[in-house]
Amino acid sequence: MTRRLVLASASPARLGLLRAAGLAPDVIVSGVDEDGVRGADTADTVAELARRKAAAVAERCTDALVIGCDSLLDVDGRGCGKPATPADALTQWRTIRGRWATLLTGHCLIDTGSGGRAVGVAATTIRFGTPSDEEIEAYVATGEPLAVAGGFTIEGRGAPFVDGIDGDASNVIGLSLPLLRRLLAELGVLITDLWA
Repeated sequence: MTRRLVLASASPARLGLLRAAGLAPDVIVSGVDEDGVRGADTADTVAELARRKAAAVAERCTDALVIGCDSLLDVDGRGCGKPATPADALTQWRTIRGRWATLLTGHCLIDTGSGGRAVGVAATTIRFGTPSDEEIEAYVATGEPLAVAGGFTIEGRGAPFVDGIDGDASNVIGLSLPLLRRLLAELGVLITDLWA
């Protein structure tokens, strides 16, 4: 019998990744307040947020595998989430264009049946292009940057402004499938056993 997989996130991108990988997760939004959560560095922050999200949903589930995630773009040691306003998105894009930054995603997997827990952080380096001010303004006007960590996508309108990535592309979209496979294995579950 296939184990129940629960995604503790409202992210359509994360859900899409899991479905494309042959999984059929249920979605239960954690409701965790992300404000004020700060770790020693960006990696600690995303890991802690992933733990909190997975734990909040795991309390409501029985015999399920619950995956919680959180992403931030690390720019010069500062974690950047979703820009709060269009002005913030403009400032962020003017700061990152032509530079490298690292997208970090914390993952926490909880097996509510056994109580097992596995945590990891995936890191992917992004090489940003050099869009003009006019292109940045047009991109921000679409609203897309306000809905995603770091204010960019590689699968949407932001893709033309990303010159390259070094690492796992699925991580940049919101959930590292290779890391998920390893976390499942830590808990004695093969990802292939979860295929729908």
